[in-house]
Amino acid sequence: MYKTTYPKGFPKDFLWGGATAANQVEGAWNVDGKGLTTAEVVEKATDRKKMSMDAVTTDSIKAAVADPTDTRYPKRRGVDFYHHYKEDIKLFAEMGFKVYRFSIAWSRIFPQGDEQQPNEAGLAFYDRVIDELHKYKIQPLVTLSHYEMPINLTLKQNGWASRETIAAFNHFTETVFKRYQGKVPYWLTFNEINTGTWGFHETGAIDTAMSKHDQMQIRYQALHHQFVASAIATKQLHAIDPKAKIGSMLARMQTYPATPNPVDVQAAQLEDDKNLFFTDVQARGEYPEVMNRFFADNAIEIKMAPDDQAILAKYPVDFISFSYYMTTVTKADAGEQVNGNMATGGRNPYLEESDWGWQIDPVGLRITLDELWDRYRKPLFVVENGLGAVDQLTADHQIHDDYRIDYLRKHITQMREAVADGVQLMGYTMWGPIDLISFSTSEMSKRYGFIYVDQDDTGKGSLKRLKKDSFYWYQKVIKTNGDDLA
Repeated sequence: MYKTTYPKGFPKDFLWGGATAANQVEGAWNVDGKGLTTAEVVEKATDRKKMSMDAVTTDSIKAAVADPTDTRYPKRRGVDFYHHYKEDIKLFAEMGFKVYRFSIAWSRIFPQGDEQQPNEAGLAFYDRVIDELHKYKIQPLVTLSHYEMPINLTLKQNGWASRETIAAFNHFTETVFKRYQGKVPYWLTFNEINTGTWGFHETGAIDTAMSKHDQMQIRYQALHHQFVASAIATKQLHAIDPKAKIGSMLARMQTYPATPNPVDVQAAQLEDDKNLFFTDVQARGEYPEVMNRFFADNAIEIKMAPDDQAILAKYPVDFISFSYYMTTVTKADAGEQVNGNMATGGRNPYLEESDWGWQIDPVGLRITLDELWDRYRKPLFVVENGLGAVDQLTADHQIHDDYRIDYLRKHITQMREAVADGVQLMGYTMWGPIDLISFSTSEMSKRYGFIYVDQDDTGKGSLKRLKKDSFYWYQKVIKTNGDDLA
């Protein structure tokens, strides 16, 4: 007889943790031979609704490279994880982390991006970080490219717009795979790879002065080069460290039809297909037909080498990871638009918004998990989810962030429902467990963490770490494997 049973909670080996990026936490931008990156030439935004990389040009980059300060470029200072990593990892361990997602800065290993010999001081830093994680039995989950690449490759060959960047990147990936063989069980290739359709921050290619068509042409071509590099990295890892797993990483942009009108439903379906195109290529190993038509309709030509399609097909990723922050609605005739985490779409009247206008939709996370599982049947990993907010430090140095606890509780509840639906979910790394420099606007005041860092938007502060109320709540969540969310 067929038994209708289903899991009632998270798997016993569920990976609870948190996620950060090198360019948002490390600092030490000019220490131990590190080179400048694309992230460290972007000034702090003056408008919270506009991303700070929107105005990047060749001239602005050259001016930034010549500027030795970190006051205009907050990602250069981060929150000084470079010198505080032992203290920070100890705090992660106190919460009970099973996994910590972080990125390796390419320019710490190859300062110019295309040297033959790596920078030993950069490799040694990550040796120390990984060893410290192992000390507390925290598993490393390493992102190979998280919104940064050596700025030299932008100035020399316009970043990922050049096919030459594939070889440079895969020299970097082979180097770190060999260095950390047996020490890193999980890897990710490109963070939120789909945001490359927004340009410079992800592709390292300057296209500000181009027409809309030419921008899309160069961005999708750059992304094709990344697809090939990702497949080659998968091949490399499987050969060098067969027990390790490698995944893709998508900024999931779940959207709903604005109305039951079939034209709105079809428009939403197309937006979803354009978002899932990236996991289609990386997980299925081929370009989907719907995107072939999209390219033809928009006069976009993807130049491929003879072996590209075979490489993509032969080396798909082992699992799919994604970020989830918000959802939008899609109407065939676009009306009022909302923005958040690279997503642009219509406003949903049934949802609340964060201080930055990001629509909060916990149920959408379950919908996303169910749809991704049905589509790919590969293990899934929620590697970013969190609430950016303005936290208030009380006179007695407390941070009462019930709003963050409420946000996370609702999303974790929906993850648990997705597991009960049958989704194979590997883990959850909340973004970001310690306050860091915001990606989109380079602000410090947009705080996500369980751990407060005493630093303001201008870089002033003691850098002292303080535990928020949410620190103790997440500690309890991990201890009970997600059973106690009260």
